[in-house]
Amino acid sequence: MTADSTPALVQNADTDGPAPAGPSADRGPRARNTKAYLQYVAAKIAGAAVSLFAVLVTSFFLFRLIPSDPVKQMTGGRPVSAEQLQSLKRQFGLEQPMWQQFTSYVGDALTGDFGLSFQFHAPVIDKITEALPATLLLTGTSYVLYTALGIWLGTRTAWRNGSLSDRFNTAFALTLYSVPAFWLGLLLIIVFAVGIGPIPGLFPTGNLDSGTGETGFAYVLDVAHHLVLPVITLVSVGYAQTLLVMRSSLLDEMGSDYLTTARAKGLRDDVVRRKHAVPNAMLPTFTLMFVNLGHVVAGQILVETVFSWPGLGGLFYEALSVPDLPLVQGLFFVFATAVILANTLADVLYPLLDPRVGR
Repeated sequence: MTADSTPALVQNADTDGPAPAGPSADRGPRARNTKAYLQYVAAKIAGAAVSLFAVLVTSFFLFRLIPSDPVKQMTGGRPVSAEQLQSLKRQFGLEQPMWQQFTSYVGDALTGDFGLSFQFHAPVIDKITEALPATLLLTGTSYVLYTALGIWLGTRTAWRNGSLSDRFNTAFALTLYSVPAFWLGLLLIIVFAVGIGPIPGLFPTGNLDSGTGETGFAYVLDVAHHLVLPVITLVSVGYAQTLLVMRSSLLDEMGSDYLTTARAKGLRDDVVRRKHAVPNAMLPTFTLMFVNLGHVVAGQILVETVFSWPGLGGLFYEALSVPDLPLVQGLFFVFATAVILANTLADVLYPLLDPRVGR
């Protein structure tokens, strides 16, 4: 066999042509995709770092616009001499120039030190750590419930588009989605905690537990009893948003050609929905899930305040009323950081679900 009678599989290096066949040929696109993905991830992380610094700057200057003197608020309106006021300002660093306060705040915050709380006279990070478990319990439980319920109902209503159950669930979800969460919480307290008409007060109005010293399983039941109303409040609003997004995404997929092909192959309708339509429709819902995941740490300030829940939201409201600047700044930074990190995590994982992203 001569060279003239066979195709030239390998060309001279000085001429243009296809790369040599072999194991290294199919590693090229994969390596390029990996490099593009790493560049995409690096860009997202850099953007998150810039956002966190912007949050630091915003949290320092924003709350200093509040027309109030925190030192006078700490004295509770009692007559205090000018020397004592000056001593308090010096203790909390309020007598320093604004630029010096800012540089000190940024430097300390980057090491996790948010200063000393004005009203509690304790490190801010300790107060945040103390209140965080209660917020995670409330918002984490609600997050799992409304995400699962919203995806399940959103899938069923979209697949039965136009049916009586679809119209009812969609209308009910739109109603709940338009209702302010704190107003719904107040309504639930009036009806099921205080009691109205023939309905007795069945649930406590607030707090994490009854404070009677229960232990073991009795304590778990007590906490669960206090969780019922705030969880119902958050689930009612959260599931409605998830249902509407999931329903809209699935409706967009239902007319696609690949679903028609799957049915033509003889697949059952349930299999077409679960294995083909729902995975592709999950992408917008996936984004929403991570946005809501950030709010698990951020909590629900108004809902926690309405139910007197001892979490980060209630602590933020209490600190803002003073104003306790170090505590407010620390909580604001923690809230914003949780949301930024959740969104960044969603951006990093999204190309793994949809290869078109980040390429």
